[in-house]
Amino acid sequence: MDLQHTQSPAVQDYSPELRALLLDYTLQLADTSLILGHRLSEWCGHGPILEQDLAMANIALDLIGETRSLYQYAAELEGKGRSEDDLAYLREAVEYKNPLLVEQPNGDFGDTVLRQFLFDGFHLFLLKDLQNSPDQRLAAIAAKAFKEASYHLKWSSEWVIRLGDGTEESKRRLQKAIANLWMFSGELFQMTDTEQQLAQAGIIPDYATLLPQWEAHVAKVFAEATLEVPQNVFMQKGGKTGRHSEHLGYILTELQYLQRAYPGLEW
Repeated sequence: MDLQHTQSPAVQDYSPELRALLLDYTLQLADTSLILGHRLSEWCGHGPILEQDLAMANIALDLIGETRSLYQYAAELEGKGRSEDDLAYLREAVEYKNPLLVEQPNGDFGDTVLRQFLFDGFHLFLLKDLQNSPDQRLAAIAAKAFKEASYHLKWSSEWVIRLGDGTEESKRRLQKAIANLWMFSGELFQMTDTEQQLAQAGIIPDYATLLPQWEAHVAKVFAEATLEVPQNVFMQKGGKTGRHSEHLGYILTELQYLQRAYPGLEW
């Protein structure tokens, strides 16, 4: 199947094969931002200090804004008349394509910071390259989100350093978070069949080029935080192909309740 093209045509001009691949990929990006945004929103009113309560709420809003743009594009690619709300609220857990990392529980503040940090580096480097995609919609969404993701990585990096090189208690909690969450970081870079085909077509970057950038940033921050980078850890996977932990079911029960209880309800 030849997916190569030199410019981004209108959605209706894409081949059925390319539309299907772009739909699958766009849903994956949207699901990832939605679930992590929802997780962060659970901190609203519960942050350790007011400033960081607001910071996490704002990061959540940024992610949900990115989610909306991606779901809108996915709905156009699908062409079945479904809306962004349908895609967010009326799909089953096995249809979600987010990596396992973002659905993990918030835990304490250290857990949330570490989860965010592991994701933020991947997210920023991906968005940086997606801005050059020949698909103009993906490129435009990435360009807008990149500015916000730059702040997200700055925020989470600074907190990893502050907690890691802080008190004995803060360091202990962050090391516990690393022990619990590092195993989910590898899936971010493990490409699905869809991602591999789109990368071969030059529409998205090869994730193998993102990994060294992520590893360099993690090593730099961990060194300043006096933390060790884990070695030879078995990596969990499955979320990007619809095999999730039990946590996603609980998230969707809360997230989708209103739409399922009152079908078709609009603001």
